[in-house]
Amino acid sequence: MKTVAQSLRETLQNARKSRRISQLELALRIGVSQRHVSFVESGRAQPSRALLMSWLNELQTPLALRNVALFQAGYAPMYRDSELSDAVLSPAREALSRLLAAHDPMPAMVMDVSWNVVQMNRGAQWLARTLMPWIAQLPQDQPFNMLDAMLHPEGMSRQMTNIEEVAPAMLAHLRDDATFVPELLPRVELLTAQLQQRVGKNLAQRLLNARPGQMTPVLTTRFSTVHGELAFFSMFTTFGTPQDITLASLRVEHIFAADTATRAVVEAHVA
Repeated sequence: MKTVAQSLRETLQNARKSRRISQLELALRIGVSQRHVSFVESGRAQPSRALLMSWLNELQTPLALRNVALFQAGYAPMYRDSELSDAVLSPAREALSRLLAAHDPMPAMVMDVSWNVVQMNRGAQWLARTLMPWIAQLPQDQPFNMLDAMLHPEGMSRQMTNIEEVAPAMLAHLRDDATFVPELLPRVELLTAQLQQRVGKNLAQRLLNARPGQMTPVLTTRFSTVHGELAFFSMFTTFGTPQDITLASLRVEHIFAADTATRAVVEAHVA
């Protein structure tokens, strides 16, 4: 029982700190005293199931982590963890396919919580091959991970011409993801070291201190390609109020041309 309490305590502390919320602020949001929040986080008090769910919901924790916390507290997990290929997720798969097709010829892709590419439209396949020609040599059934693609010696980050501007924002979001998906952390640290070497000592500290809230509202990423410089910005789509861990982990990245020259190149080669 002691181990469970310690694990729950650490889970709740880490979740709150990752959102940069104080115990007092969290207490006000969920309608309990700061003392009770402190007691739960120290393992001196056991939260009810209702309080724990309110707590986790307020911190916007991933569904998988909510199941973990429920188990640690001695409650049954609440959320299903289906395979994307399961029949029950057929409507979701159809919706994803429609989103990707509608965005062609502009690139769009579906990624899971670990940054694995689940599905790509024609535009995304063309852009990936343009930025990383070696991808064409990979087996068709081999999983493709965006972090691995950036860490590759000939990865797409090597083609970014405004890396000093893009790197802080990119690493800030990756660190935010790694807070709830610890398996990402080793690759995020490797990417941080790689980017620090590229930007030089003057900007290295900026990469370490970057936070999502400090970034510009819309960030344009520029790539050097055989077709000239291409510029893009992105938007993300997620499922609203998902009740399945798999669906909650998926996000669709819609990539848009940032200028008319880029749009013309994409339309000419994808269409």
